[in-house]
Amino acid sequence: MTEPSRLYFKQLLAGLDVAEGNQVAEQMVNFVYLIGDRETGEAVAIDPAYDQQGLLDILAADGMRLTGALATHYHADHVGGSLGGMAEITGIAELLELVDVPIHVQAEEAEWIGKTTPVSAATLTQHQSGDIVMVGEIPITLIHTPGHTPGSQCFLVDGKALVSGDTLFLDGCGRTDLPGSNPEDMYHSLTHQLARVPDEAVLYPGHLYSEKPSASMAETRQRNVVFRPDSLEQWMMMFAR
Repeated sequence: MTEPSRLYFKQLLAGLDVAEGNQVAEQMVNFVYLIGDRETGEAVAIDPAYDQQGLLDILAADGMRLTGALATHYHADHVGGSLGGMAEITGIAELLELVDVPIHVQAEEAEWIGKTTPVSAATLTQHQSGDIVMVGEIPITLIHTPGHTPGSQCFLVDGKALVSGDTLFLDGCGRTDLPGSNPEDMYHSLTHQLARVPDEAVLYPGHLYSEKPSASMAETRQRNVVFRPDSLEQWMMMFAR
């Protein structure tokens, strides 16, 4: 286990901590994450939407440098693009204009990102579930969690923190009625794919949809209604839409 002091971890609320004054960011309440190794100075950004220069400035102020980005899924409020025709959000395309770094995605999501952003699928670094991205000596395990989108993924950071995107919130889970969504896949992602995440790990979601910005997986499993059904059939009756 890496010593806690070595792990660089920042949870940033778009519209407040970055992209201050951006009305879309304020309404969407997305979290952006910066994760790195303090000893090597390397860092990655998770879902770097809204304010790419602001993220780089934060890293620079902390003596860190960006060496990659990770995308939980293809939606515009996470990787940039058109928000249902209502607004254009900057994301990975604009980040790549500032710094040349790999963008890590699940292979199943690459085509979707290629269709919804200016970044082609061929330029993305594609992964399978269980792959590990090293940031210095900090391991980030990529967990494929389809349901919200075909290639949604969560990130288990150093075995202690789960950055879950829109797969799992402290209360509820991501929608399953959008293009590429699948409620059965979501059930299996929550109950099987995320079963490997220990109770003591801290959940860090993709949006501030609850009073707290994070909680342990034990607390989440106990309190979140998505974990109450005992079977797929019960889950589908309660949550499929």
